Amino acid sequence: MKKIFIAVLAATSLLFAESYQVNTLSAKQMGMAHTGAGVKLGSESMHFNPGGLGFLDKTLDASVGATFIIPKVEVQAKGEKTVNDELGTPLYAYVASNITDWFTAGLSFTTPYGNTVDYGENWEGAGLLQSISLAVYTLQPTVAFKLIDQVSFGGGPTINFGSFSLSKRLVPAGTLNGLGPLAGLSPYVPSAAGITAIVDKYAISSVSAEFSGDADVGIGFHVGALYDIIKDKLAFGVSYRSKVDMKIAKGEATGTEDITALNNIIDDILAAAAAGAPLPIPPTLARVPVPSLEKGTFKAELPLPANLNAGISFRPLDALLLDFDLQMVFWGVYKELSLDFTDDVILGYDPSTNQYIHSSVSKKNYHNTFAYRLGAQYTLIDQLDVRLGAYYDETPVDDDYLTPESPSTDKLGFTIGASYRPITGLSIDASLLRAVNLASRKATSESNPAKAGDGLDARYKVTAWVPSIGLNYGF
Repeated sequence: MKKIFIAVLAATSLLFAESYQVNTLSAKQMGMAHTGAGVKLGSESMHFNPGGLGFLDKTLDASVGATFIIPKVEVQAKGEKTVNDELGTPLYAYVASNITDWFTAGLSFTTPYGNTVDYGENWEGAGLLQSISLAVYTLQPTVAFKLIDQVSFGGGPTINFGSFSLSKRLVPAGTLNGLGPLAGLSPYVPSAAGITAIVDKYAISSVSAEFSGDADVGIGFHVGALYDIIKDKLAFGVSYRSKVDMKIAKGEATGTEDITALNNIIDDILAAAAAGAPLPIPPTLARVPVPSLEKGTFKAELPLPANLNAGISFRPLDALLLDFDLQMVFWGVYKELSLDFTDDVILGYDPSTNQYIHSSVSKKNYHNTFAYRLGAQYTLIDQLDVRLGAYYDETPVDDDYLTPESPSTDKLGFTIGASYRPITGLSIDASLLRAVNLASRKATSESNPAKAGDGLDARYKVTAWVPSIGLNYGF
């Protein structure tokens, strides 16, 4: 019984693997492999480096856009291949104003974490995960101060909120069919008549549970500095985005109501038999080992890891801009994930302590990672810029902790992009990313003894096409 919830925890943790930290929050910069810590980006600097905001020279600068993540996650397990291709749509909006020569303020809205996965109700690993959806939204009011002509500092709080939902199979279709004959005991146990409807309902569909919850608002901060070493030729920037703990105080679980009703009927039958009623029941008759999840709520705490970004940009020609970013993600803070239910929900029993189990812990032991990003921009004509980029992104998951719920590999990304300015002040930005894993990676039940018994050995291959479109306007 406890294993059910370890699987739920692990699947939830999938959302916070490196594939789910969204690095596609600028259609313009995605064309340069999402570099930007060492570049003057106007209002978009609020995401890449708040220090760069101080170099904004416009009364108003605004950018909006959307990215369309088109993944292809192939899961090869027991000779069966399952594909997830659910579309993800991160959004962004930035607006800022140069209030004085030395002071700039702005506000950004982004979706820095999020994903949608749907493997289907009856795939080979449905007992671990059927579908999952996460959305994290971040508001960031930002101010920047240009202390001297070449140096600017900026920062502001990050206000994070979001929600998630997850479904998994608890009982495969048809598993309850053997209980159907118990309905014939209704002359002795009236409640037994209700068995037929329950068994028929799950004859061809599985019993699935859905876990969902809204996170409390989590507060962090984002600060940065940009140094224009050689004016408009060479610049260096660094930024730091703090860790944020997203806490779900009252998550809910649904889908086990029918099993609770069925177990109540089985209790009635067993009680009648114990009282001496002549019931032809098998000696192995017992409750279905699924807890009554709907009777309580759960709480959990999930980390959004800190990020440290450093970037340098160089303009060897007036028309050519080169940019390199080094991104460090502090996944090392993610050691474990616990799911704690209220006392109404009993997950199991610990004979060593003579106490019921109401929570479960899944070990993760992630490690810090680096991403290396290189981009270039060339101005073909006054109205048109073109861009190229490439990056290498490490996985935070060690081999010993690779599980079917959190497939993760080192990745390569290749990007192209362009901006067209049809009128003064307006830019139409577009880019395309192709992301591929360096090699497929296998998860086995034997990878880590703590994970043994997950019941699914699989090989994962992850690729994605990611187009993005955006608009920028300033005056």
